[in-house]
Amino acid sequence: MRLHFLVAMLAAGLIAQTQTMTVANLMDWLRNPATAQESDAALARFLYRVKLADRLDDGALEVLRTQVLLGPKTMDALRKLRDQSRSLPKPAPPVPQAAPKLPPNAEEQAAILDDVRRYALDYSQKLPDFVCLEMERRSLADPPRAGRGGTVSEPEWRQVDTITKRVSYFEQKEDEKVLEHNHAYTTQDMKSLGGTQSWGDFGSMMRQVFEPATAALFEWAGWFRLGGQLVMGFDFSVPLERSKYRLEVDNRSIISAYRGRVNVDPQTHAILRVKVEAVNIPPDFPLRSASDTLYYENQTISGLPFLLPSQVEVRMGTGSYLSRNVKVFQAYRKYTADSSISFDDVPAAPPPGDKAKEIAEPGQPAR
Repeated sequence: MRLHFLVAMLAAGLIAQTQTMTVANLMDWLRNPATAQESDAALARFLYRVKLADRLDDGALEVLRTQVLLGPKTMDALRKLRDQSRSLPKPAPPVPQAAPKLPPNAEEQAAILDDVRRYALDYSQKLPDFVCLEMERRSLADPPRAGRGGTVSEPEWRQVDTITKRVSYFEQKEDEKVLEHNHAYTTQDMKSLGGTQSWGDFGSMMRQVFEPATAALFEWAGWFRLGGQLVMGFDFSVPLERSKYRLEVDNRSIISAYRGRVNVDPQTHAILRVKVEAVNIPPDFPLRSASDTLYYENQTISGLPFLLPSQVEVRMGTGSYLSRNVKVFQAYRKYTADSSISFDDVPAAPPPGDKAKEIAEPGQPAR
């Protein structure tokens, strides 16, 4: 009730008196979706009236920068609170966030999905102009075979090549240029390099899932952990007649029905992960399976955090082989007419890890 009271008080403009808050209260309040609807100036005015009960350090500020979209005036007010609280005791260690045993009720789920839909449809329009590096590893594997007891082992992936691209996003248009192939400079484009390829990493996939014409069917999937963070999961399905999920092989293309899951931040209702999987692929089409998984993390551009693609994994399978493309996006920065990226300060793209792996939270009722 404390947080809801503070939000209501801010919305009404009743900020004449100093408010005492702990750092934990402050961080929860700034993560609240209702708080996010306030203007940068209104948030800053409120924060200048806040008195902290414990110390706000640089680590907590960095956590906020990576979790919440905060304007420059709000950040200035938070830095002032940090400086004013240097002599205060450290805050108590946070209690690990536990998943509720029950899902949100039907009314709450509908409200959450309305928020998520607005986020998805507005996502591309709110992105800044930027440039970044995309490092892609492409691998092949033999189809896994069932062992004793019907268990199927993980594919044994063999790396085929690596591709480094400069990706720019300017006036809501995405453009890419191949810089290196297998760590050597090249003037080839992606089409001439051949192999498995994918498009739509910067918002188009989530928009297609949530746009009204798609009319995707959603249902609660449960509570999950994503990179250690507690997230919501919603499953969805889209029939063929409303799908735009295109598969192309050897100059042949089809539109496929698909299903998937979206993982959502329970506080901000921002999309953190989307997985799409083709279903009912025609038997005469060369592909037997296809899936795309996009994982989003906060990236800092011009001193402000934005949720942007961090990793994309594309898997496809025929009757004779499997393919996997893993893209890692790094070195985000503001786009300018003469934007350039140096490889000197960019670390090598990490191998596919578990940070984008979804883990079901235990103790939930069976679906």
